[in-house]
Amino acid sequence: MNADALAPLEDILRSAEAIQRFVSGRTFEEFVNDELLRSAVERKFEIIGEALVRIRRVDVDLLGVIRGHREIVAFRNILVHGYDTVDEQIVWSVISNDLPLLLEDVRALLAGH
Repeated sequence: MNADALAPLEDILRSAEAIQRFVSGRTFEEFVNDELLRSAVERKFEIIGEALVRIRRVDVDLLGVIRGHREIVAFRNILVHGYDTVDEQIVWSVISNDLPLLLEDVRALLAGH
């Protein structure tokens, strides 16, 4: 692994863990009705997507180990550029279904470093 990929991987780990903490014990309805919570989660997803872009610049082969990396970057782009069309059900689904896989991949990469 390129040493320059380490900091973005750690950013992904911290951001993904923060999202999990933010939504722990919360329902979808609570998420939808809490602007501050939604904003915090979306910001952390933006950081995750940007960190993946930075990894692509320094170690493109590393991305092959991170499941769904293209979709994550595309999701980040929707959050940033399509902010007025964000579907909160999709965000909740990403939190529930995709975030655990991302954490698993990033933790494995960091443990192997």
